[in-house]
Amino acid sequence: MPRALVLRHVAFEDLGLFEGPLRQRGYAIETVDAGVDAHPRRLRSADLLVICGGPISAYDADRYPYLSEEIIAIRDRLAARAPTLGLCLGAQLMACAMGARVYPGKRKELGWAPLQLTEAGCASPLAAVGDLPVLHWHGDTFDIPKGATWLAASADTPHQAFSVGHHALALQFHLEMDPTRVEQWLIGHALELAEAGINLPALRTATALHGPQLAPIARSVLTTWLDTMTARRPG
Repeated sequence: MPRALVLRHVAFEDLGLFEGPLRQRGYAIETVDAGVDAHPRRLRSADLLVICGGPISAYDADRYPYLSEEIIAIRDRLAARAPTLGLCLGAQLMACAMGARVYPGKRKELGWAPLQLTEAGCASPLAAVGDLPVLHWHGDTFDIPKGATWLAASADTPHQAFSVGHHALALQFHLEMDPTRVEQWLIGHALELAEAGINLPALRTATALHGPQLAPIARSVLTTWLDTMTARRPG
């Protein structure tokens, strides 16, 4: 049974909608927490590594030293073409591991808005998303790493997703967020939302409107990526 290792940075930003497709594909799921039990050896050895989001920055290693170990382990995985999926902070850490710049965006992007898929994005698993709004929840952004394929943009963030071959996928937005659990996000990020002046009732309404429509598509995106990755793996 293949093992999917889930690297969490905060407890409520987890696999969400992606857990079901992984279990359906026969993955045993193990979760580790950054700074607690996410030992680099475990990050390197997993059959699939899923790097979840969080409120810290990829360039905060001086304040959170374990980030340096994560980045090195991710770099080793990508060099070995080991299956890797990054979500928000996870995508930023992947970009950093590949030598790309990660930095504050022009403004925080918090809420639901559509993507603009690149030509490559339209030929990728993200094609299923089309012009549906997805959940954005970030202040940082990244440059597309050398050797990666740019997949998507948004009105406020030019670089929303990239892939590396068929073995790695980095998503700046939160396709995995389970809309039935949005209150965990609103509580966990209460300070950030208040500082950004986000209208919570409006965000709840948008989540109730767009979340259920996107949920089956989000699962489909992951399933398609897993199937494509499996089909392209040697042997």
